[in-house]
Amino acid sequence: MERQAGTTLVPRTGLGFDVHRLVAGRPLVLCGVPIAHEKGLEGHSDADVGLHALCDAIYGALAEGDIGRWFPPSNAQWKGADSTAFLRHAAGRVAARGGVLVHVDVTLVCERPRIAPHAEAMRRRIADVACMDVSGVSVKATTTERLGFAGRGEGIAAQAAATVLLPFVLPATPA
Repeated sequence: MERQAGTTLVPRTGLGFDVHRLVAGRPLVLCGVPIAHEKGLEGHSDADVGLHALCDAIYGALAEGDIGRWFPPSNAQWKGADSTAFLRHAAGRVAARGGVLVHVDVTLVCERPRIAPHAEAMRRRIADVACMDVSGVSVKATTTERLGFAGRGEGIAAQAAATVLLPFVLPATPA
């Protein structure tokens, strides 16, 4: 536990996961970065699986549900939305609770496109949007060795973890 200005901050970790189908005629955006590719991700918003998984991880660390709670796909307002708005909101929820987003880790699961040439730009974009130091942002990729939907190039999956420090709150005493 850390102490900051008389407040005890405790670490909380959340996990997130998302999948979207690759389709023709859509741009591909991963972790807030446009990527040249013959297909893009299908979804109500820009379908950025990396940021969607990351938002779920942050909301999970806060025990505040998931991205669908805050940005339901049934709401036309979010049609085609830039997912950086979702990340801004999730990071803002941490700040609103008096916390600090200290580390995030995103893994993209796909055979193509290659993520390594874009990973640094993705790290910088996440850090900028979430108001974090880039040293606390990890973006990496793996393949499924050509197995399953990701291996066949039908979609991209992402998993993420987020660590936040939140003020310690004593649990209520039983009545």
